[in-house]
Amino acid sequence: MATADKEVDVLVVGAGLGGLSTTMFLARLGVPVLMAEKHPTTSIHPRAIGQNPRTMELLRLGGIAEQVQDATDHRGAKGHFTTRVAETVRGEVLGTFEEGFDNLVATTAPCSPMAWALAWQDQLEPLMLDRARRDGAQIRFAAALVSYEQDADGVSALLRDRESGAETTVRARYLVAADGDRSPIREGLGIARRGHGSLSHVVGMIFEADLSGVLTSDASGLYYLRNPAFSGIFIGSDRPERHTFLVEYDPERGESAEDFTPDRCLELIRTGLDAPDLEPKVLDVQRWEMAARIAERWRAGRVFLVGDSAKVVPPTGGLGGNTAIGDGYDLAWKLSAVLTGQAGPGLLDSYEPERGLVARLVMDESMALYASRLAPHLQDRMAEPVGYAEVILGFRYRSDAVLIDDDDPARVESPARPTGRPGFRMPHVWVLRAGERISTVDLFGSGWLLMTGADGAGWTGWARSASRELGVPVEVHGPATGLEDPDGELAERFGIGTGGASLVRPDGIVAWRTATRPDDPAAALRDALTRVLSR
Repeated sequence: MATADKEVDVLVVGAGLGGLSTTMFLARLGVPVLMAEKHPTTSIHPRAIGQNPRTMELLRLGGIAEQVQDATDHRGAKGHFTTRVAETVRGEVLGTFEEGFDNLVATTAPCSPMAWALAWQDQLEPLMLDRARRDGAQIRFAAALVSYEQDADGVSALLRDRESGAETTVRARYLVAADGDRSPIREGLGIARRGHGSLSHVVGMIFEADLSGVLTSDASGLYYLRNPAFSGIFIGSDRPERHTFLVEYDPERGESAEDFTPDRCLELIRTGLDAPDLEPKVLDVQRWEMAARIAERWRAGRVFLVGDSAKVVPPTGGLGGNTAIGDGYDLAWKLSAVLTGQAGPGLLDSYEPERGLVARLVMDESMALYASRLAPHLQDRMAEPVGYAEVILGFRYRSDAVLIDDDDPARVESPARPTGRPGFRMPHVWVLRAGERISTVDLFGSGWLLMTGADGAGWTGWARSASRELGVPVEVHGPATGLEDPDGELAERFGIGTGGASLVRPDGIVAWRTATRPDDPAAALRDALTRVLSR
């Protein structure tokens, strides 16, 4: 291509949760980033709801956690989020999962300082977009990726304005494919996907109607409908007038999206809501495929897949959107480290094995929930899930960016009983800093973190020596730096004894630890950083 009209470090294609999170976190880290989205706005559909504590830890680093909590559907905020299986919204209830969500909230509460939020996707995306813009990201809506070429030094891309037809060439060091389940970028790279495949075909109807006489005042959440006439989902909304109704259809039985005429949509909505006289105003009808697939590769040279382009799972359990945000954060901090010279390019090789492991856990959990709620005939074919809390807070990364010091093959541990071992998320321990009660989890995010034990006074100097030599800032926290441990849990939870230390990555994952003071602490820390940063 000719000389580019724009030059950035990272070009992100797609403005879903994966693309917006990657853009927001990159901008927060000061990385020049351009996001291009072919649609004119962020999603107008409620779609996913719910942000788990791990996601909220990351959104805190993005600077929007408080706004997300403010946007929460407060009818479900205290754990009373309605998830029911029924014939109709007002008909016979075949199963309820309210108790399960209450228990999940109670189970995760001791594991993180961040609470669950229940914002809808169409509320969350504008918050992420605004934050990204305020932090310097360049944003282009109605801009389609026409073509791109990558070489040893970067990617040259051609964008076309879908309204004016004007074309812009962009030169970027890296390209992030956040262009959805059908990802043209992934398809163009020839990257195959594996998994359960297509589960069902769905038509989604966004409609407006006064449901005050249909829904109870505290109704909020999801209704999985097993009706003799159809299978589908009704998504309640905190907006009193706007709702979503999803219905499955089967092409193998000769059914198609074209069968859903305005009259048929009206009939289905009335049947699903058990409201024969309802006069809904249908705003939009979309078709999509419910599937479970994971890309065989998450990277091709300087191109990375995030969100649904890398993996797609059924919406049961609300894990897909949360995982997309986790993808975005993981890739953003690693790209930033490489672009600033703190890490070698090899750090980016850790993206696929780490996030791929989480994707497989999420697929197993989502599929088990899908079978129990919408497809009971599949239950005997599902892999045994490891547990919801373990998936979101107890996963263990395995890559060259963590220095695992044991031979335990387990993919997860109970987040209620954290071991502090490398690869796992850092333990949540309540401590005091300058008299203020905070969590150890509140400390991660600004860079590399070193947690030390009671006899850790020397680690500040040793960390300063290693930081100076490598050009990688490391913050040291522990009793010797004024961090008070009133319950005496810090050293035990982190597994560092009185003289050891735990090195925590910018994503809150333990990268390395030593239970005792090494003979040469500065050299040991320097070696650990050198290895995990692929220097």
